[in-house]
Amino acid sequence: MKLSRTLLPAALLCLSSLGFQAHAQTAAPGTAGVMTEDQIDARYDAAKKACDAMSGDQKDVCEEKAKAERDTAKANAEAAEKTSDARRDAAKTKHDADYKVAKERCDTMSGDAKDACMNDAKARFNK
Repeated sequence: MKLSRTLLPAALLCLSSLGFQAHAQTAAPGTAGVMTEDQIDARYDAAKKACDAMSGDQKDVCEEKAKAERDTAKANAEAAEKTSDARRDAAKTKHDADYKVAKERCDTMSGDAKDACMNDAKARFNK
C-alpha cells in the first residue's frame, strides 16, 4: 500500500511532464504554437508543485527535470522569435531588392512609358 502512494504521484508527474515536454518540442519550429513566458512559468510551477509530494532524491530529480523543461521551453521560444525576426528581415530585403530591379527596368525606358513604369513599380512595392 505504501509503495502505491509513492508510485502514483510519480506516475502522474511523469505523464504531466511528458505533455510539457511534447508541447515544448512541437512549439520550436515556428512561432505558431510557441508557449508564452506566462505559460512556461505556469507549467513550471505546476510541475514543481507535483514534486512537493515526493521526498529525498526523487524530489531533487523531479525539481531538476522541471527546471530543465522550463529552460528548454524558454530557449525554444527565444529561438522561434529570432527565426521570425530573421524571416521578416529577409522578406524586407527581398522586397527592397525587387523594387530596385523594377526601378532599373524603368530606367531603360523613356517618356510616358518610363513614368508609367515607375508609377506601376511604386504601386506594386508600396513606395
